[in-house]
Amino acid sequence: MDLSDFENAGNFISLFLARADALGDKPMLWTKQDGAWRAISWKEAARRVCLMAEALRRMGLQPGDRVMIVSENRPEWCIADLAIMAAGCVTVPTYTTNTTRDHVHILENSGARAVIVSTAKLARALLPAVLQTDLCQHVIAIEPLPPPAQSGGFISHAWQALLAGDAPAAQLAVRARAAGMRREDLACIIYTSGTGGAPRGVRQHHGMILANMAGCARIILEDFGWEDEVFLSFLPLSHAYEHTGGQCLPIGLGGQIYYAEALDKLAANMEEVHPTIMVVVPRLFEVLRTRIVKQIGKQGRLPALLMDCAIATGSRAARGHPRFGDWALGKLLDHTLRPRIRARFGGRLKALVSGGAPLNPGLGGFFQSIGLTLLQGYGQTEAGPVISCNRPGAGIKMDTVGPPLHGVEVRIADDGEILVRGELVMHGYWANEAATRAVLHDGWLHTGDIGHLDANGRIVITDRKKDMIVNDKGDNVSPQKIESLLTLQPEIAQAMVVGDRRPYIVGLIVPDREWSEEWARANGQPADTASLGAASEYRAAIRAAVDRVNADLSVIEKVRQFAFADEPFSIENEEMTPSLKVRRHKLKERYGERLDALYKG
Repeated sequence: MDLSDFENAGNFISLFLARADALGDKPMLWTKQDGAWRAISWKEAARRVCLMAEALRRMGLQPGDRVMIVSENRPEWCIADLAIMAAGCVTVPTYTTNTTRDHVHILENSGARAVIVSTAKLARALLPAVLQTDLCQHVIAIEPLPPPAQSGGFISHAWQALLAGDAPAAQLAVRARAAGMRREDLACIIYTSGTGGAPRGVRQHHGMILANMAGCARIILEDFGWEDEVFLSFLPLSHAYEHTGGQCLPIGLGGQIYYAEALDKLAANMEEVHPTIMVVVPRLFEVLRTRIVKQIGKQGRLPALLMDCAIATGSRAARGHPRFGDWALGKLLDHTLRPRIRARFGGRLKALVSGGAPLNPGLGGFFQSIGLTLLQGYGQTEAGPVISCNRPGAGIKMDTVGPPLHGVEVRIADDGEILVRGELVMHGYWANEAATRAVLHDGWLHTGDIGHLDANGRIVITDRKKDMIVNDKGDNVSPQKIESLLTLQPEIAQAMVVGDRRPYIVGLIVPDREWSEEWARANGQPADTASLGAASEYRAAIRAAVDRVNADLSVIEKVRQFAFADEPFSIENEEMTPSLKVRRHKLKERYGERLDALYKG
């Protein structure tokens, strides 16, 4: 594998076709069917991509036309994405959780002329938007749609029927077209997940994706060594993080992509497919940590003791204060606890790469201590999306997000904002010049994140500029730091804190369901949320968890009061984005009066 392949490629499609030519009948895309994993080879994937690309052209789609994808992660998602680009068109990924209103916004903003949808279930929210906007002329169904969906102001097409035709002629046409594509050409429009309002379409060009792939590939090749890489895909491909890290990168590396069956089957899938790299978000780490601790605790006194030892030695190592005997203890753990945990992740895992939201350093340290290499990255959809990543060769430090990728310039503005420049920076937002001017100045992307560079050139993030709490005395407080510490407590599943222009911090808390049920049984209380929330003893138990966090916080950061949320924050109630980030504005709209009341007591 040569890094120059990424740096010299004229566009992403040419790189894909080169990989397909070289790898031929080797497996590329895997999915589970009838209980068995089945693969599509590189050669077959390229054949389908070219046939679909030419089918799109026969529909009358022209270079630059936008085509939406509404689908869960599956081989057809990858083939559709590549085919759209191979036709000279522009991919517009959308979340499977989108409502009809969301689809209307993206259809109207992007002006998409066609859409590829996977299932009848997803079509139920999509098709009313297609009819309402009257912009989309073609709907391509991967799976059959019910009869009522076959009529209307658009032409329906069956996915499988579009894959018929003269494959050699289609490949010749695609190769000729790809030869004229440039790195500057628009490849896709990826919409931000809307943490602060309506999603904006980020214009990602071919060079942006290739530059990002090159920077990420360099870490794998230089710090771990390349082999037949295996990726397990489960984060939504409509998110830039998975699109680049979980799809484009493995294609560039000539790796294999397995599509996880579902989130609740992720643990079983890891043991089955033996991934070498996994792209994950911090929320998953929180869930996995809780699960691992509970499982080890049930195995008896010795495994629990070994876990405690691993965490203690890892913590001392992270602080740079190892004790005499920690080396020997580490060797013992390498032959007892750590292999068993690594086996649950497939046994071949080089690294778990965390991104999409801030990772609590203590959470990262936990996984490092039990024998899993965890690399925290940082980025934005507007920057490829990967700007930086911890790497073993530079020294992994969990309170940083590592040094910038190769070819990425980073500087810190006078107010502490992180600025980024390089080929990985977007050309702007689609059809939104005002928003573009607000973040792009002289080639520098103003990220809206606050941070600094440490002595070794690693980026340290302190908070989002727009999320920073400024109390009534003018002190700056990082809400994400406090929230991350709160959710590490076994009693607390989710939290959001507020306090802008207020005398102190208050919080909105979602108690952990399993812990709450155990507490209810132990205390003879009904397990329903309303009854528990009204019980003073239950509230006192949550208060004790908050106070444990407060003990490690400064005076201005302490959570003085809290209220319970009515239900967990979720994608379905629009209080979390599809990438599992809290939508603060939604929570403030719903719980504003309840939070305000905490200042009146």
